[in-house]
Amino acid sequence: DYGEGSDSRNERCELQIVQTAAESFQIALNHRDHRERVLASWDDPADWAILATFGFYCLEACVAAVALHLGLPRPNTHPQKVQKVRQFASSYGLPDVGDLLVDLNNKRKHEAYGDIDPPENLDPQDVAAEIDEYVEAVNRFLAR
Repeated sequence: DYGEGSDSRNERCELQIVQTAAESFQIALNHRDHRERVLASWDDPADWAILATFGFYCLEACVAAVALHLGLPRPNTHPQKVQKVRQFASSYGLPDVGDLLVDLNNKRKHEAYGDIDPPENLDPQDVAAEIDEYVEAVNRFLAR
Protein backbone atom coordinates (compact mmCIF):
# COMPACT_ATOMS: atom_id res chain seq x y z
CA ASP A 1 0.00 0.00 0.00
CA TYR A 2 1.39 3.37 -1.05
CA GLY A 3 -1.01 5.50 0.92
CA GLU A 4 -4.33 7.11 0.19
CA GLY A 5 -4.60 8.71 -3.20
CA SER A 6 -1.52 6.96 -4.56
CA ASP A 7 -2.05 5.90 -8.13
CA SER A 8 1.25 4.20 -8.78
CA ARG A 9 4.20 2.46 -7.22
CA ASN A 10 6.36 4.82 -9.24
CA GLU A 11 5.09 8.02 -7.63
CA ARG A 12 7.93 9.88 -5.99
CA CYS A 13 7.69 12.06 -2.96
CA GLU A 14 9.90 15.11 -3.37
CA LEU A 15 11.19 16.51 -0.09
CA GLN A 16 12.30 20.10 -0.03
CA ILE A 17 15.15 20.77 2.32
CA VAL A 18 14.94 24.28 3.70
CA GLN A 19 18.37 25.18 4.90
CA THR A 20 20.62 28.21 4.87
CA ALA A 21 24.23 28.24 3.73
CA ALA A 22 25.34 28.70 7.34
CA GLU A 23 23.27 25.73 8.49
CA SER A 24 24.67 23.52 5.76
CA PHE A 25 28.23 24.60 6.60
CA GLN A 26 27.61 23.86 10.28
CA ILE A 27 26.74 20.31 9.28
CA ALA A 28 30.21 20.00 7.78
CA LEU A 29 31.74 21.29 10.98
CA ASN A 30 29.55 19.99 13.76
CA HIS A 31 26.86 17.54 12.72
CA ARG A 32 28.02 14.29 14.25
CA ASP A 33 31.46 15.88 14.26
CA HIS A 34 32.09 15.17 10.55
CA ARG A 35 35.27 17.23 10.39
CA GLU A 36 36.63 15.92 13.70
CA ARG A 37 36.00 12.32 12.66
CA VAL A 38 37.86 12.96 9.41
CA LEU A 39 40.84 14.47 11.19
CA ALA A 40 40.96 11.67 13.74
CA SER A 41 40.66 8.80 11.26
CA TRP A 42 43.68 9.21 8.97
CA ASP A 43 46.41 8.19 11.43
CA ASP A 44 48.02 4.75 11.26
CA PRO A 45 46.13 2.56 10.92
CA ALA A 46 43.70 4.63 8.91
CA ASP A 47 40.02 3.98 9.51
CA TRP A 48 38.90 4.20 5.89
CA ALA A 49 35.25 3.52 6.69
CA ILE A 50 35.13 6.64 8.88
CA LEU A 51 37.44 8.75 6.72
CA ALA A 52 35.62 8.01 3.47
CA THR A 53 32.10 8.28 4.87
CA PHE A 54 32.46 11.40 6.97
CA GLY A 55 34.88 13.04 4.55
CA PHE A 56 32.31 12.54 1.81
CA TYR A 57 29.51 13.95 3.99
CA CYS A 58 31.66 16.89 5.05
CA LEU A 59 32.50 17.85 1.45
CA GLU A 60 28.91 17.46 0.32
CA ALA A 61 27.68 19.74 3.11
CA CYS A 62 30.26 22.34 2.06
CA VAL A 63 29.14 22.18 -1.57
CA ALA A 64 25.53 22.69 -0.50
CA ALA A 65 26.60 25.65 1.67
CA VAL A 66 28.33 27.36 -1.27
CA ALA A 67 25.35 26.79 -3.56
CA LEU A 68 22.92 28.20 -1.02
CA HIS A 69 25.24 31.14 -0.31
CA LEU A 70 25.18 31.99 -4.01
CA GLY A 71 21.38 31.73 -4.14
CA LEU A 72 21.51 28.57 -6.23
CA PRO A 73 19.32 25.51 -5.68
CA ARG A 74 20.78 22.95 -3.33
CA PRO A 75 22.38 20.16 -5.38
CA ASN A 76 20.68 16.92 -4.35
CA THR A 77 22.50 14.17 -6.18
CA HIS A 78 26.11 13.11 -6.07
CA PRO A 79 26.71 13.96 -9.77
CA GLN A 80 25.17 17.41 -9.23
CA LYS A 81 27.51 18.04 -6.31
CA VAL A 82 30.56 17.00 -8.31
CA GLN A 83 29.44 19.31 -11.13
CA LYS A 84 28.95 22.19 -8.68
CA VAL A 85 32.39 21.63 -7.12
CA ARG A 86 33.96 21.98 -10.54
CA GLN A 87 31.84 25.02 -11.36
CA PHE A 88 32.76 26.69 -8.06
CA ALA A 89 36.44 25.99 -8.69
CA SER A 90 36.41 27.61 -12.14
CA SER A 91 34.07 30.49 -11.28
CA TYR A 92 35.07 31.36 -7.72
CA GLY A 93 38.55 29.92 -7.19
CA LEU A 94 37.54 27.29 -4.65
CA PRO A 95 39.62 24.11 -4.71
CA ASP A 96 38.41 21.48 -7.18
CA VAL A 97 37.65 18.47 -5.01
CA GLY A 98 35.48 16.80 -7.65
CA ASP A 99 37.81 13.83 -8.10
CA LEU A 100 38.10 13.49 -4.33
CA LEU A 101 34.30 13.44 -3.98
CA VAL A 102 34.10 10.63 -6.53
CA ASP A 103 36.96 8.72 -4.87
CA LEU A 104 35.46 9.09 -1.39
CA ASN A 105 32.06 7.93 -2.59
CA ASN A 106 33.64 4.87 -4.21
CA LYS A 107 35.81 4.17 -1.15
CA ARG A 108 32.76 4.57 1.10
CA LYS A 109 30.83 2.07 -1.02
CA HIS A 110 33.79 -0.32 -1.03
CA GLU A 111 34.08 -0.15 2.76
CA ALA A 112 30.33 -0.51 3.32
CA TYR A 113 29.37 -3.05 0.68
CA GLY A 114 32.56 -4.44 -0.83
CA ASP A 115 30.91 -4.60 -4.24
CA ILE A 116 33.25 -2.20 -6.03
CA ASP A 117 36.99 -1.86 -6.19
CA PRO A 118 38.45 0.86 -4.01
CA PRO A 119 40.14 3.84 -5.65
CA GLU A 120 43.88 3.44 -5.95
CA ASN A 121 46.60 5.61 -4.47
CA LEU A 122 44.58 7.34 -1.78
CA ASP A 123 46.78 8.47 1.09
CA PRO A 124 44.71 8.93 4.26
CA GLN A 125 46.74 11.90 5.54
CA ASP A 126 46.51 13.66 2.16
CA VAL A 127 42.76 12.98 1.97
CA ALA A 128 42.16 14.39 5.46
CA ALA A 129 44.30 17.44 4.67
CA GLU A 130 42.48 18.09 1.37
CA ILE A 131 39.11 17.87 3.11
CA ASP A 132 40.27 20.24 5.85
CA GLU A 133 41.65 22.69 3.27
CA TYR A 134 38.33 22.66 1.42
CA VAL A 135 36.39 23.33 4.63
CA GLU A 136 38.67 26.30 5.35
CA ALA A 137 38.33 27.62 1.80
CA VAL A 138 34.54 27.39 2.02
CA ASN A 139 34.60 29.14 5.39
CA ARG A 140 36.55 32.04 3.86
CA PHE A 141 34.20 32.11 0.85
CA LEU A 142 31.09 32.24 3.03
CA ALA A 143 32.59 35.12 5.03
CA ARG A 144 32.81 37.33 1.91
